[in-house]
Amino acid sequence: MTKIGVLALQGDFAEHALALARTGVEATEVRLPEHLDGLDGLIIPGGESTTIARLLDAYALLEPLRARSRAGFPTWGTCAGAIILAERAPGLDRPNLAAMDIGVQRNAFGSQVDSFETPLTVPAIGGEPFPAVFIRAPIIEEVGPEVEVLARLDNDVIVAARQGSLLATSFHPELTADDRFHHYFCRMVRESARPAPGSK
Repeated sequence: MTKIGVLALQGDFAEHALALARTGVEATEVRLPEHLDGLDGLIIPGGESTTIARLLDAYALLEPLRARSRAGFPTWGTCAGAIILAERAPGLDRPNLAAMDIGVQRNAFGSQVDSFETPLTVPAIGGEPFPAVFIRAPIIEEVGPEVEVLARLDNDVIVAARQGSLLATSFHPELTADDRFHHYFCRMVRESARPAPGSK
């Protein structure tokens, strides 16, 4: 059975775990380096990016997660988690994973009172527009040549992207009843576990 961890240091990790359970995979909370053993993928939830970065260091998770994500371990960052994944995150006062070739702008939409929900067209997950919830959200300002843009707002701002086994979303899919993004990440995890064509 596919086993996906949810970083449980701060933020809305419980909601991600529930969404994963609905998709039929085993979800486990990650707080220490030994909790990474046996995982097939990891979700870094929304929360407060500087707090998450500080706790990654305090709990000795920064270096093992950085090494894994840079080596192709499937990792999905939502909202603050996208900031933790980004190679370029101006204003973040602590080291992050810097694994995904994107540049982000923190709190791009303003404060908590400026939160909003909007239907988002995401061809990669199919179906009707996705109900994207933005809370003190970042935006993806720039992407590298190997990064695939998955979704943009009507003003062309990038809010979801993928680079190989890494996924970043500016919004909070776990705060909706729509599990298509969690299904999409689970497919990414399974694809990454398959042998490459022609390998022995």
